[in-house]
Amino acid sequence: MATLEDIARVLGVTKGTVSKALNGAVDVSEAMRRSVVETAVELGYSRPRRGDEAPRIAVFITNMAYARPEDFGYDILVGFRKLAEPAGYQVQVIPLSIELEEDIPYEQYMMRHHYLGALFLGLSLRDPWLRDFETCTSPTVLYDNHVTGNPRVTYVGADNGEGLRLAVQYLKGLNHRNIGYLSSALGAYVYRQRYDAFFQAMRDNHLPCGRKQARNSFHQHICLDEHLPALLKQGCTAILCSHDTLACAVLERCREQGIRVPEDVSVLGFDDLPLCETCRPPLTTIRQDRTELGKSAYCALASQIEGVAPSTFLLHTELIPRASCANAREGELTIDN
Repeated sequence: MATLEDIARVLGVTKGTVSKALNGAVDVSEAMRRSVVETAVELGYSRPRRGDEAPRIAVFITNMAYARPEDFGYDILVGFRKLAEPAGYQVQVIPLSIELEEDIPYEQYMMRHHYLGALFLGLSLRDPWLRDFETCTSPTVLYDNHVTGNPRVTYVGADNGEGLRLAVQYLKGLNHRNIGYLSSALGAYVYRQRYDAFFQAMRDNHLPCGRKQARNSFHQHICLDEHLPALLKQGCTAILCSHDTLACAVLERCREQGIRVPEDVSVLGFDDLPLCETCRPPLTTIRQDRTELGKSAYCALASQIEGVAPSTFLLHTELIPRASCANAREGELTIDN
């Protein structure tokens, strides 16, 4: 393991200067501090922990609400903390932004703030740090994002393939043959994975699966104003949505248009958020246990910190039937223009 002396020797400075730079001393220039941190990362230096200081791990969150019990990220954080804090770790939640990622490389941030490892929630495929994860040495766990080739990075999530199979099998059992898929934009790994899993599940169940059966957009109003009517005009008797928030918006739009759910069309979501039970009608969905996901994320990160390198940690999903699905209608559905 690299030492302060190794860093000082590479940079041609004193050990004291290196120590000051790593500890944020005001009498060290920003240029020197950056050089020290970059060199420390390159050499694989790990800062020793003081005896009275609890080891710190970070949870970076972006594109995900987590402050309230009904928010998607809330239960994940609860599950993570339930295991991390009794184990003696100090958990710090950090809102992540593109500006922060562009300002400082991931490894430098981790070393500057003395984090042993990190969990990431809500990353999109556009996040700059995704490139850093390909070579980072800090123990890292990504929820619903997958970086291959680096043993220091673990992917944790629900088995989306299993979830889509459960959904399609359930709808097929209700005599639905023409099933449409409606998704948020495919700029997130999880939505791209679920999109591909939909087609695989349709093929596995010997159901028609043309590309026009799956529509997506970054803007929810486009999903509701353009893609939903198109799927219904194609004769889809069931709409499977990439997440519950979109599915509940579909229920609301159908009610506004006089389209009966589930008599005219069945609607099925994914995630089992608390709002599913209060939708009109209550939403059938695929459950991923978010508290257990948080616990799994901690187990994966703890393994990484101890030198064990799991690649993928997937939890089973569960179909939760409610009133938004029923047997497929017979005959055509009239859609107003």
